[in-house]
Amino acid sequence: MLRFTHTTQINAAPDKVWRILTDAAGYPNWDPNMIRLEGSVVAGGKVTAHTKLSPRAFPVKITTFEPGRKMVWSGGMPLGLFKGIRTFSLMPKNGGTEFTLTEEFSGPLLGMMKGSLPDMNKPFADFAAGLKSTAELA
Repeated sequence: MLRFTHTTQINAAPDKVWRILTDAAGYPNWDPNMIRLEGSVVAGGKVTAHTKLSPRAFPVKITTFEPGRKMVWSGGMPLGLFKGIRTFSLMPKNGGTEFTLTEEFSGPLLGMMKGSLPDMNKPFADFAAGLKSTAELA
């Protein structure tokens, strides 16, 4: 398994952060790596991320949707040959929100595909910084 994670403290309530995370059209306004996010960020919804990190689009299904707390996007290849699971976690803390973004890649083809995957540490830090700035200024 390959795992990337980033945590930041946001000085805004979880519900406010959640509203930003579930506004697909708004992602390019605050996520510096997002070109566009197509679809609806709802329970059982499907979204396709078009990013600056790859010429390939990333279609995912929203498999967990707990408003104000947790959301999971799942995607990959058939039969679990390669899988990516992105988890957005929000926890009330110190009058604001502790936000954690995690992505785990797994599957039998991970070894072969690992070299083509970008290092997500900086993009995750950029994502969290954009989310924090937007939530704290809005």
